[in-house]
Amino acid sequence: MSDLIQWFGTSETEKAIQTIKKTFHEVIEREQGLRKNKMLLADYHYGDGFSIYFQVEDDVEQRVYDVDALMKKLYNEMKRALPSDEVTSQLIVDKEFMFIEKRYPVVQDAIYTARKQALTMAEKRVQSEYLEMRYEMSKIISKKKIRMFAQPIMDMMKNEIHAWEMLARGPEGTDLEMPLRLFAVARQTGNLYDLEMIVLEKTFEKIKETGCHQEIFVNFTPLTLGNKWFVQDLQTQLNKFSMVNPRQIIIEMTEQDTVEEKKVLIDNVKQLRSLGIRFALDDTGAGYSNFNSIGEILPEIIKIDRALIQNIHESSVNESILKGILLVAKEVGSRVVAEGIEKMEEVSVLSKHEVDFAQGYYFARPSDFTHQMLSSM
Repeated sequence: MSDLIQWFGTSETEKAIQTIKKTFHEVIEREQGLRKNKMLLADYHYGDGFSIYFQVEDDVEQRVYDVDALMKKLYNEMKRALPSDEVTSQLIVDKEFMFIEKRYPVVQDAIYTARKQALTMAEKRVQSEYLEMRYEMSKIISKKKIRMFAQPIMDMMKNEIHAWEMLARGPEGTDLEMPLRLFAVARQTGNLYDLEMIVLEKTFEKIKETGCHQEIFVNFTPLTLGNKWFVQDLQTQLNKFSMVNPRQIIIEMTEQDTVEEKKVLIDNVKQLRSLGIRFALDDTGAGYSNFNSIGEILPEIIKIDRALIQNIHESSVNESILKGILLVAKEVGSRVVAEGIEKMEEVSVLSKHEVDFAQGYYFARPSDFTHQMLSSM
């Protein structure tokens, strides 16, 4: 669950845990009735796991089959119950089992030992999967197997495309295709900086291939922005792709990681600004840390979190928060992008408050950044 907290925050993670817990109890209750008391006890642990105790008589193979079947049901039910595909993509269910031996004089000791052994075996399986993911990530990094999609950012006043946000995808059809899992594994395996620099290189390649002269948004974590080699490595890419104008590049700072050397990040921002590169702050309105960053970074662009925009036409509170962010943006001289637009009613509210730019499925989904796409939009 620690990975979910890292990506979605404590509140959303708590909701996911409660949903998983509720689903667990519902499935177990239903299965207990079907299995005629062969399932003796089901215990959900608040952290990352749960235990189920079966009565085993002569048919051991049947009980093993029961465990597999039940785990498959639990996994599918939990996926259906979770509200977000992004959270679902992070759900990994691993199972193992161990028999409670009669040789222990105290039954509690037997249960404790069996559970500990089963947990250890499950964790080893997780470790095995980690090593496999680490190997897959190393292949992605070494071969630069990253695909770049793009989503338009619309000028609300002119009703035309103003810029593009570049979005990375891993190898098609693999577990690392979707960005959330791709970047999570990169972070966990120590490859985040290398991955984000490949994304930058691939973005510049796309600009060269398409001849695009519009503004391009590229996502970076504060961990990468605060890397002491970042400015030098970015300058190397600019030298390699001389046709890329630094003034069309907008670095979008994503989630608020803790950066040990914040001074390095601020210094890097100053150096990059001197090259003509501008900055956008992502997910504004999702937490207090974003507002602190506005004062520190003074971004040219403020991107409003999709959670604030979703059904804003039905929420006077969210509309008031939007007005507050627009006031802050005006004070610091930033333009505003509203993310996650899916409905005409949301567009109407944004137009009413003269939001500069908008982005979301209402306008277009992310797609491969090609000449054909540019000419068709």
